[in-house]
Amino acid sequence: MPCVSSSLGQMVKMPCSYDSVIENILMVEEILSEFQLNKEELKEVMKRMQREMDRGLRLETHEEASVKMLPTYVCSTPEGSEVGDFLALDLGGTNFRVMLVKVGEDEEGSWKIETKNQMYSIPEDAMTGTAEMLFDYIAECMSDFLDKHHIKHKKLPLGFTFSFPVRHEDIDKGILLNWTKGFKASGAEGNNVVGLLRDAIKRRGEFEMDVVAMVNDTVATMISCYYEDRSCEVGMIVGTGCNACYMEEMRTVELVEGEEGRMCVNTEWGAFGDNGELEEFRLEYDRVVDESSINPGQQLYEKLISGKYMGELVRLVLMKLVNEDLLFNGEASEKLKVRGSFETHYVSQVESDSGDRKQIYKILSFLGVLPSELDCDIVRLVCESVSTRSAHMCGAGLAGVINLMRERRRQEALKITVGVDGSVYKLHPCFRDRFHKVVRELTPHCEITFIESEEGSGRGAALISAVACKMAACMLTQ
Repeated sequence: MPCVSSSLGQMVKMPCSYDSVIENILMVEEILSEFQLNKEELKEVMKRMQREMDRGLRLETHEEASVKMLPTYVCSTPEGSEVGDFLALDLGGTNFRVMLVKVGEDEEGSWKIETKNQMYSIPEDAMTGTAEMLFDYIAECMSDFLDKHHIKHKKLPLGFTFSFPVRHEDIDKGILLNWTKGFKASGAEGNNVVGLLRDAIKRRGEFEMDVVAMVNDTVATMISCYYEDRSCEVGMIVGTGCNACYMEEMRTVELVEGEEGRMCVNTEWGAFGDNGELEEFRLEYDRVVDESSINPGQQLYEKLISGKYMGELVRLVLMKLVNEDLLFNGEASEKLKVRGSFETHYVSQVESDSGDRKQIYKILSFLGVLPSELDCDIVRLVCESVSTRSAHMCGAGLAGVINLMRERRRQEALKITVGVDGSVYKLHPCFRDRFHKVVRELTPHCEITFIESEEGSGRGAALISAVACKMAACMLTQ
């Protein structure tokens, strides 16, 4: 089905004599109307985002700004002369990835990149135990990967994609400010993440690695897409979490010395709203999700958008409709009452339903509900309402970034490419179109191309490592 907003009147053919049914439909639509944001509201979100970005860049307001605008020390981009074998690690969610990246020339002399990777699932006790446990597990996965590819004897340059808020002191040194996305490993916050990794490798004592760069997944995505399109100066993730980075003018990055050129800034915009900037846009369901999360009061913008929270928002709306006697004859199954039972991938599946309601019926049956056709249509509308608000909120944030870039560069029109990764952007059937539409509506003087990153986090980290190695080699020969 096309990605258009539906109304229950269109979706269900009901005899108009059923006054109570029509009344119920209108009540459902009224409850869901809270999720709709008009253009003026989205412009307001955009302006507030820009204001916080500006505060994050300034020395005097950086500490209290909700959008931290962290310098990444990534100033150079791959130009096509980097070669060699690199290892890349990617830690940003419940899965951890190890990747071998070969950068070199093909038979025609063109620059090419080959990758081999393996995914490892991170156990709950490693996520919430101690930093030592977490990084020992990472070293264990690395050991397994190196064994499988028979490269344990090689000391490779390593790029580490670490997708949490970090204050960089150099490209290979960064202090973890706070965990997000369900991680709580003690002893990591306030410490140098690269140091924790190096210590774990040393404790294992089986192999050596030269950790040359640590980057955020948004930065890795941007660099990976830059390899495809030299206009790519923005990286964005919409998956378990949500964040963006972009190339900022050095003269405005007050946390780092220097006026010339540009540096990639990791916005860490997931925390936008933590100082109250989004209060009038947050609904009762958002407050429940936040209060029951592992980090209440934090990452409030991310909680309106990302895949970690979308399914639970839908479940809370469904429970509200059940309690109002507008869904499932006023009775929820025991399964549906359980927090987290309506998983985010169900939202994508519901909105992918072809119109025969079979997919929706199957999901609801699995959750212990035997729905009517009208119930199925209401569930679809709830999913559309939540995911559309997510796309629109995210679009307002990105429009703020792109408009700010145009103003900084004093250009009447800006031509820019955005590299994007993340499961919500890639797998939800309608998110991308809704998101693109809002970004373009709010950036009338910009020509924007979106490209999807492939293996962006790992490949980008390896490319940044390649650049760092080349720059180090150049400095040694000077």
